[in-house]
Amino acid sequence: MSVRAISDDNHFQIELANAGRHLVVVDFSASWCGPCQLIAPHFALLPEIYPNVIFLKVDVDECTDTALIQGLTAIPTFIFFRNNKKIDKIQGVDINALAEKILQYAEVSEGDEVEELPKAARDLEEYGEGLVNLNSFISQEESACLNESDSHPFSQCLSEAGYLQSDVDKQLIISVTFKQAVKIHSLKLKAPAQMGPKEIKLFVNQPRVLDFARAEHMDSKQDLLLNPKDLEKGTPVNLIYVKFQDVRNIQLFIKNNQSGGEITQIDYMAFIGSPLMPLT
Repeated sequence: MSVRAISDDNHFQIELANAGRHLVVVDFSASWCGPCQLIAPHFALLPEIYPNVIFLKVDVDECTDTALIQGLTAIPTFIFFRNNKKIDKIQGVDINALAEKILQYAEVSEGDEVEELPKAARDLEEYGEGLVNLNSFISQEESACLNESDSHPFSQCLSEAGYLQSDVDKQLIISVTFKQAVKIHSLKLKAPAQMGPKEIKLFVNQPRVLDFARAEHMDSKQDLLLNPKDLEKGTPVNLIYVKFQDVRNIQLFIKNNQSGGEITQIDYMAFIGSPLMPLT
């Protein structure tokens, strides 16, 4: 899924007509507009987060008739359509406000085939207003896990498609790099009560992946002591929010597990928070 670039006014009308009952979010912008270029990379990530929504990008200089018809007074402007009708709009570069507006309209319309809500919508219900699952913002190519099992690597616990297990002993170092700066409110871990992590040290924005000796002796941003019942339920653990306001990389040093055994397992891991939108 990706943002569809509109080439001319006719192309825009065709895309709206073909979208039918699907929610359509249109970014009206221009190449010379600084705020437009600022929010563009954030808008480009949205199709991954909201797979049931259609995202279009219209250059107002290339689609002058469309811009005139929509009555634009400023850019960037994001207009929402369904069934070829305008239903709402939002202006400016507040990506969080845009995400909340998308969630407001992303539910299935009456008469549509029943589809599961986008995961981000379910996250809003679970985690609270303004908070989303940040796993879609993770750059897996730049992330790493030390002492992961070859058959059960770290990537499996990000999507609930498997699980992460340690290899030669119980310790793990998980280094997670995000595609953009984020604010992390809480950490959700789901794991077996006996094999799940017990003590975790958290480090932020380190220049390189820590080794086990350094992680053991370095001062952390926060230390966690996890409860087996919370691991079984996957209850989010709140972080000291003010310490995780501009996170590009977070590293977790998992010191041990609940039983003291040699294998640590994580069935699912999620970072809960919000993408950080730079100020203009």
